[in-house]
Amino acid sequence: MAVPRSLLEKRLLEFLAEDIGLGDVTTQIVQAGREAEAFIIVKEDGVVAGLEEAKILLESLKVRVKLLTEDGKEVRAGEKVMQASGGASAILLAERTVLNLLTRMSGVATETRRLVSRVRGAGLNVRIAATRKTTPGFRYFDKRAVMLGGGDTHRLHLDDMVLVKDNHVAAVGSLEEAVRLAKEKASFSKKVEVEVSSLDEALRAARLGVDIIMLDNMKPKDVRMVMEELERTGLRSRVQVELSGGITPENILEYASTKPDIVSLGYVTESPKALDMSLKLRVRPPGKR
Repeated sequence: MAVPRSLLEKRLLEFLAEDIGLGDVTTQIVQAGREAEAFIIVKEDGVVAGLEEAKILLESLKVRVKLLTEDGKEVRAGEKVMQASGGASAILLAERTVLNLLTRMSGVATETRRLVSRVRGAGLNVRIAATRKTTPGFRYFDKRAVMLGGGDTHRLHLDDMVLVKDNHVAAVGSLEEAVRLAKEKASFSKKVEVEVSSLDEALRAARLGVDIIMLDNMKPKDVRMVMEELERTGLRSRVQVELSGGITPENILEYASTKPDIVSLGYVTESPKALDMSLKLRVRPPGKR
């Protein structure tokens, strides 16, 4: 996910502006020109994410930053992951925004890594993907955290791929007509995926030549039935299968064991706990840098 630094900096400064309001009335007690050094310390084991973004934000405030590890690395409680030095007021001004960014992204990355490791540990070669269930304004950061955790970002935007869902079919009139129109209107560069909720719909979609079928809110036993019938009819090798809806950390292995290509779940961006971190600052004696 390569986004120009200037665009990221603009978004990050918007986050900071939201926190500042009309000014930090507490940090004004800090003497102008006072230099400080600060460390960001992880308080629990996990996967760190958001360091690069935090660095961009701090550097935009003329704070010098040294990363002590890399995004996507597993870290231990008590580990220092970033060193910042510069104006004490600038560091204090950005403290909460930086921590919010890091703890949120690291929480998403940590939970994604946990699910990916669980599935891989069971010997299953299934992609674990996010969904578009992200906080408005924070999608890039949520999706990048998923990627750093070893997951698949799925669609970033509506223009990435055609995904015909039940409401699209209802609006058009039939599954067949929806797929026909999707293929007619979409560029050759766009894959076509169709959401289905029954064995009959899955077989019909596969026969229509879509690229991916999404088995939505099916029970594992029903998923197995679909997978077996796709194999029996020779359709399995012609289509990718994604499972979505009702999938949780507790049942993900049951679903993944049906051997789909992708398991997607909103949980990785909707529910993970933030990874606990803190910023500890110390003021430098006058004249020292």
